[in-house]
Amino acid sequence: DLQELYQVQTQKIICDSHPGYSSSRWAQRSGLPVHRVYHHHAHAACLSGEFPEQDRWLVCCWDGVGLGSDQSLWGGEALLGNRGHWQRAASFKPFHLPGGEKVGREPWRSAAALSWESAFDWQSDQPEAALLFQAWKNKLNCPSTSSVGRLFDAAAALTGLITHSNYEAQGPMLLEALASQSQNKSQHQSEGIKLPLNQDEQGIWRTDWSPLLPMLTDSRRDIADRARCFHESLAQALLEQALVLREMESRHHSNPFVVGLSGGVFQNRLLTERVIDLLEANDFRCYLPERVPINDAGLCYGQVMEYHAVAN
Repeated sequence: DLQELYQVQTQKIICDSHPGYSSSRWAQRSGLPVHRVYHHHAHAACLSGEFPEQDRWLVCCWDGVGLGSDQSLWGGEALLGNRGHWQRAASFKPFHLPGGEKVGREPWRSAAALSWESAFDWQSDQPEAALLFQAWKNKLNCPSTSSVGRLFDAAAALTGLITHSNYEAQGPMLLEALASQSQNKSQHQSEGIKLPLNQDEQGIWRTDWSPLLPMLTDSRRDIADRARCFHESLAQALLEQALVLREMESRHHSNPFVVGLSGGVFQNRLLTERVIDLLEANDFRCYLPERVPINDAGLCYGQVMEYHAVAN
């Protein structure tokens, strides 16, 4: 219909690399040449495409889920480079999601996953928890992920805010609202928890979320205070990744990178404003999309930008 309306003829199709997406399946059935773009590469290219004057980026792509180049589910990535040449430089400690796609509407599953992954004593009152734990132990329908979006889901469940969502990102939105209300009432910035940051075997810097679990379940603390601490801890974790990567990069590149924020997690205003404050206080230049949506609504533009860079 669009081709007929605009009098154009499609020659190639660009789609997400995840083969299970309906758009990817449609592209494959089209009979046209198909070029696949990794989800977070598109998020990063969306931002760098909007600001082409910058030639070296560190784009933090935080969202719910997207297929990564190692075929695991990414969602908390820091990508170095520029369109067509992204290097995964930092991420979060991975964990396994029990039940796959069900976790998006059942935040308690993410909370259980973090608890089981770190041997933390938190018990869910959900009737299927025991059976799910057996599946998790055997890694049955439990894909690995580094998703910050799922960390937000888990935080909402661990604080007792929600176990099941009626719509996408309900848990993270409730967590942000609670933290924002508390922030407005307080004259002091909440203290965050310093999260360990270490390189893995592939040289990727990994932030370990496990120190957050005791705080999130501490009933002696007000829930709003826990929500604020969670936001502050993640903002500081992003800054720590940027600092260590800047130090490493300074040995090899005279041209410093600028920092970009992309992905649905950065629709969280409280988190995003705090991240920008911390980055700018440490002499980073920081960019957000201005004309293209920061979440998956902007992916198509990022896919085109990424394809253009690769094809040329």
